[in-house]
Amino acid sequence: MDKKRILVAPLNWGLGHATRCIPIIRALNEQNFVPVIASDGDALHLLQKEFPELEHYSLPSYSIEYSKYPFLLKFKLLCNTPHILRTISKERKLTEDLIKTKNISGIISDNRWGVRSNLVPSVFITHQIQVLSGLTSLLSSKIQQWYINKFDECWVPDLPGTINLSGKMSHLKKTTLPLKYLGILSRFEKEVRPIKYDILVLLSGPEPQRSILEKILFKELKGTTTKICVVRGIVEEIQKVEKKGNFSVYNFMTSRELERVINSSRLVISRSGYTSLMDLAKLEKPAFLIPTPGQPEQEYLARRLKKKGISPGCSQAKFTAIKLEEINDYKGLRFFSSVPGFFGSSDFRRAFTLFHGE
Repeated sequence: MDKKRILVAPLNWGLGHATRCIPIIRALNEQNFVPVIASDGDALHLLQKEFPELEHYSLPSYSIEYSKYPFLLKFKLLCNTPHILRTISKERKLTEDLIKTKNISGIISDNRWGVRSNLVPSVFITHQIQVLSGLTSLLSSKIQQWYINKFDECWVPDLPGTINLSGKMSHLKKTTLPLKYLGILSRFEKEVRPIKYDILVLLSGPEPQRSILEKILFKELKGTTTKICVVRGIVEEIQKVEKKGNFSVYNFMTSRELERVINSSRLVISRSGYTSLMDLAKLEKPAFLIPTPGQPEQEYLARRLKKKGISPGCSQAKFTAIKLEEINDYKGLRFFSSVPGFFGSSDFRRAFTLFHGE
């Protein structure tokens, strides 16, 4: 009997959507499916490097760009709406073509609204049932939920109960949406390794804010004896490593390399993107969080974890090296490792029953 071929299509907005699809792709392989990857830009390049043996297809880009000035982000997104709607339409057509020509039996779409079909079971992955966008949160949430209802299921990478990582974004008081909570999704495994770096800086997210934070951190952390590793989050053909004083700077790392370096670092400085938080929780690493300016989701997550005494953080503009000393006053993301079932993402058998027709 031929193996069923499942299309996995993450959004290309930062690398988080692609990286959290990695454990899903691995699980599909383990459970006798054939993953077929579709995306664009850096998300596609990353998955090509992780799974060079798999089929890869290009999808049209949403072309979501940040502004240097956070208050202009909503205006840029509004101006980009016609392009986004055209992209969704193109995705639908390409998806239908792939189903017919590449024998696709199911779809897993991570936040790509147009990658779905009435011909095969279609899943949408998101931790944002409620989309935080400031004054437009109600409207953006209604649009998100309208699209989710077009899919057979919505998989949420979190727990359904009161102890969770995503807070109000994934937990509605009442809903008829076809939700299925997976537990935390992470491509990493915790290992006990000797400490090699005092600080690991994980840079990620769209430009120009990624580069702005990089400059701030180099300015604040240079000239010390602290051993620092910086992973710039720029996916290129060849890995590059530079030594700059007390810094070891990598343009990117593979999943295995990144797993090792996080496990062998004392403290991590990171954006408060949801996928980054899931990885750091899985590896039980103390983290200082700096949300991307103008992104309410990351600002909410950083604020929530700080209020709960889990992880310190501050805005990008207010960061100074001295603030890292606050880490000792917080219990850390390791708190989540004691929650029964929190890391339940390894059990995909129940989730994949949709593709067996059960």
